[in-house]
Amino acid sequence: MTAPFTDPDFWNVRYRSGRTPWDQGGVPPALERYLSRPKSQPPTAVPSVLIPGCGSGHEIAAFAWAGYRVTAIDFSPAAVALARAHLPPKLGGCVIEGDFFTAAFAAASFDLIYERTFLCALAPEMWPTVTKRLAGLLASDGAVAGFYFFGDKEEGPPFGLDAAEPAALFDPHFELCRDEPVPGGESLPLFVGRERWQERRKRAK
Repeated sequence: MTAPFTDPDFWNVRYRSGRTPWDQGGVPPALERYLSRPKSQPPTAVPSVLIPGCGSGHEIAAFAWAGYRVTAIDFSPAAVALARAHLPPKLGGCVIEGDFFTAAFAAASFDLIYERTFLCALAPEMWPTVTKRLAGLLASDGAVAGFYFFGDKEEGPPFGLDAAEPAALFDPHFELCRDEPVPGGESLPLFVGRERWQERRKRAK
């Protein structure tokens, strides 16, 4: 069950055929609310955000217009092409074709990492590697924020968290700052009643 999800061609087929039920087709309301809040950085600073597994990249422009320097990455060429097609030319260069785990990002490169259907697309045995990589890429006061899918791992899509897993995965590196259910009317049918918006701040060493 795990192997297809780590193969770029599995995702290429879906993006090229439009079989993407996880794709909201726009900016989720919870992210719009997050971006409307004042930033923690000084007014003169330009915060940086990484979007791993960016897919169609609908959120890229929203982050850019909110004042972020955006880097988005996906290992599916079809997804990268689609994301670039959605963007104005000056933002097309924000999207990188590559592997989140091996891309040559410098340590502590980002102030924020945004999560949207990336973790749940990876096999659970990879999750500790994900959280360690997140912590390594974030600045000392950096944060990870976004949507987390809770559900049965056999039912999908593809792999849901159980109630106890986030603490085990994230607490060694992060402090939970916000945790709230996503209203049903804001979720795609695939996720209704099973996703939460969560924000975490990197722990001081």
